Amino acid sequence: MDNEVAAGNTTSTLGHLALGLTLLAFGLGGTGVIDNVAAADAAGLATWVGGVTLFLVGLLALRAGDRGEGTAFAALGAFWFTWGSGAGGHASAEATGLFLLLWALLALTLTVAAAGSGLFGQGVYGLLFVALVLLGIGALADNGGLAEAGGWVAAVAGLAAWYGATAAVAGWPTGVGPSAGGRGAGGGG
Repeated sequence: MDNEVAAGNTTSTLGHLALGLTLLAFGLGGTGVIDNVAAADAAGLATWVGGVTLFLVGLLALRAGDRGEGTAFAALGAFWFTWGSGAGGHASAEATGLFLLLWALLALTLTVAAAGSGLFGQGVYGLLFVALVLLGIGALADNGGLAEAGGWVAAVAGLAAWYGATAAVAGWPTGVGPSAGGRGAGGGG
């Protein structure tokens, strides 16, 4: 999150809330930590909160001139809508793995593009990248351990995005590291 997020940029806050909740539900479903709950059970949330909400927030951010978050939220909205619409479908493990790895490239792009937003801002997208790579390789290799690890990383990314949005609303600090000390909400990163 950058200083604008901590200052309460409504579009950014709503986008990070939607991303956080979707990633948390998707990630926890992928871990198997809750009986009878799988990642596919997050399909409705992914479609409407992660997909539609993020896409609309992205369009609003683009309209307001915020190319970075506008691009990120609109693209992530497309990802979540596509995943949510196809969850529980009959795609092969190879197709699923390829889908996740291709979207990992988007997450990598977002991670690099968030360089100016500091460690916390890059962290959410970086964790999403790692989660998608683990999930994609896990699907391709039929490796449940990698898929579970990917679920945990996605859940942590969701918690980080949720915290950033909550911090923006509550005025909590989002700075990470020694340079953030004593600078209040959004102090450096």
